[in-house]
Amino acid sequence: MTLIQNLEAMLASGQDSPLIRFGLANALSSERRYQPAADHLRAALEFDPNYSAAWKLLGKAYTELGDVDAATAAFQQGIKVAETKGDIQSVKEMNVFLRRLSPC
Repeated sequence: MTLIQNLEAMLASGQDSPLIRFGLANALSSERRYQPAADHLRAALEFDPNYSAAWKLLGKAYTELGDVDAATAAFQQGIKVAETKGDIQSVKEMNVFLRRLSPC
């Protein structure tokens, strides 16, 4: 079984957590399956709205889907969360991604 299949099997068996959802979204993103990745990231954030890595990956997924408004909102929320947690590296990365979304 692949990682995606393993994680989907865990969900199907009733196991669910932000970590499972994030892992599944990350694996889906690596296969360029951005819409299901975004769906799992939103589910992860329902569990834990302070999961800065999930906000960052959600913003990247929306960027790949061409949804600039949703990507902007995800990065902005992720920056707020990361700043609150003192996650300076994530703040820097999301600021870079956010700047890339804005037209010159």
